[in-house]
Amino acid sequence: DSGRRYDWSSLDRPSADKHSTGGVGDKVSLVLAPLAAACGLAVPMLSGRGLGFTGGTLDKLESIPGFETRLSESRAREILIAEGLCLIGQSKDLAPADRKLYALRDVTGTVESLPLIVSSILSKKLAAGPRALVIDLKVGQGAFMTDMIQARELGEALRSTAGALDLPCSVLFTAMDYPLGRTVGNGPEVEESLALLSGKGPEDLRDLSLILTAEMLRLAGLEPELESGMARARLALDEGHALDRFLSLTRAQGGMLAPDEENWGLPKPEFVEEIVADRDGFMPAPDARKVGMIAVHLGAGRTRAEDPVDPRAGLRFLKSWADPVARGDVLAQVEGTSPERVKTAATELAKLLVPATSTPEIGPLILARLDENGFRLEEHA
Repeated sequence: DSGRRYDWSSLDRPSADKHSTGGVGDKVSLVLAPLAAACGLAVPMLSGRGLGFTGGTLDKLESIPGFETRLSESRAREILIAEGLCLIGQSKDLAPADRKLYALRDVTGTVESLPLIVSSILSKKLAAGPRALVIDLKVGQGAFMTDMIQARELGEALRSTAGALDLPCSVLFTAMDYPLGRTVGNGPEVEESLALLSGKGPEDLRDLSLILTAEMLRLAGLEPELESGMARARLALDEGHALDRFLSLTRAQGGMLAPDEENWGLPKPEFVEEIVADRDGFMPAPDARKVGMIAVHLGAGRTRAEDPVDPRAGLRFLKSWADPVARGDVLAQVEGTSPERVKTAATELAKLLVPATSTPEIGPLILARLDENGFRLEEHA
């Protein structure tokens, strides 16, 4: 209540949003928002910037030439009505008390304060005005919460607080021990998201995007259960409706993409280094936190809020985790605009990509759920 609160109740469709607690390679919002809109939801998505080893949706969107994330409420409403979604950043009049508290948390040693984490997440979401919220709570080495005990405490606090404020909320606990998808970095992650919307792209990113969208549809009342929501979301993705929605939204927010070009007209890197397998074996699943820090030092992330990010800096994995590889196969490439940074990053990444002698065990994507039926671990977790 310290600032403006958006109200979308006059729209002819229910509104819903998704919040991720942050991970490495987490580009789900770029797929999920247009997918949910194509399924009939209004998605007023308020997003943030990356800090440390986790990326931010706004940084990814701004790697698209011309894409504007600072919109007035009237313009955001116009776009939301026309496109079914808008992707914006926190303005000065949205939850201004949160911005002041956020700035104080580092210097007061309260970054890990659970009540302040909950209030920071929910104050922005409540101000943005969705009528249902799905939390993607990352758990693992590449997440803020490294174990399920911590994660469950945060998830229960988020859901109970949202419920007390009349915001239906459910929490999916998802794995973040290794990167999501096969790219890390702002421009490369947009390119991978566009590939997925075009019917290509990695299976883990596709699965998580579909599951989270289905849960939004269920929570908002557009589908009675997760299975029917999955079917609806899968159809919208496979028939290209989600891609059309993303391209239309990009134009509405000033962005310029070139669908006929191989990389969609996104900025190209100046320097590329390849990581080559030095023996036969299997593609390892690299530690997400270490990969994230390599990306930060490459220029794809920031260590301070005021640091710039390089949209052309990033990592691409050319094999899926646990794939068989042969000596001489290219496992990954490092991209950027600084030859020194690219070379250093390639040296560090190569240490994480030594082919395994046996098939690495890849854990499940969805670890647990928390909704109106309580907390429960997934059977395969």
